[in-house]
Amino acid sequence: MMLKGKTALVTGGRGGIGRAIVARFLREGARVYAADLTPEGSLATHDHDGSIFVKLDVTQEADAVAAMAQVGREAGQLDVLVNAAGIEIEKTIEQTTLEEWNLSFAVNVTGTFLTAKHALPLLRKAAQGTTASIINFGSYDGFIADPGLAAYCATKGAVHALTKAMACDHGPEGIRVNAICPGYVDTPMLQSFFAGEGSGGGGQSIDQLQQAVRDVHPMRTYGTPEDIANLVNWLASDEARYASGQLWVLDGGLSAQVQQMKL
Repeated sequence: MMLKGKTALVTGGRGGIGRAIVARFLREGARVYAADLTPEGSLATHDHDGSIFVKLDVTQEADAVAAMAQVGREAGQLDVLVNAAGIEIEKTIEQTTLEEWNLSFAVNVTGTFLTAKHALPLLRKAAQGTTASIINFGSYDGFIADPGLAAYCATKGAVHALTKAMACDHGPEGIRVNAICPGYVDTPMLQSFFAGEGSGGGGQSIDQLQQAVRDVHPMRTYGTPEDIANLVNWLASDEARYASGQLWVLDGGLSAQVQQMKL
């Protein structure tokens, strides 16, 4: 078991990707705190999987402080922090209200900042004699852009830059910081995208849109939460002791191709 004896906290831990990460960490022997707004999360189900639920609104500093205080009391240190909480607004900047813009940054960027900031004392304890790991969530949309996702793209670009800065600042303390940058992954957020105006559906059915998205990938499929959890697990483990400051794209080859060549 790659994470035996380690303690991990996953924000968005009751969401699609977050829940898969929690499940993988548990199988690998970790003690896992699943932090989210509700025990049911975006999947609207409550798994009794052995994880410890922590109520956490990542936009609220008091919640971040309280969550880390609980981990400190119960576990004494934190080996792995995964910042998987996130939201997506499907609009251009002209369509996006200031409130929506600020909410996007509050969840995707400020939430990453707050949880990492208040986890650092616990991560330093874990890093003594080994390394601790922070894994942020960027996106392939932080490198290139999908139409109608302006605020989302901007937040993910910010997470990419923040990840590199954190890796430089805290690497000397034995804290590794990386970001995973998924492409299309089968989650409630993706299904919402298929149903929303931002998908560019043009009257197509959900099934037609799903197949069109599969076909645009070189591998002719999009990812699963478990695909993402596999990479997260490795970055959390001691096998990745030399991996830090990197943006790990996991998108089935989508961003490797020249899109015009498909016309």
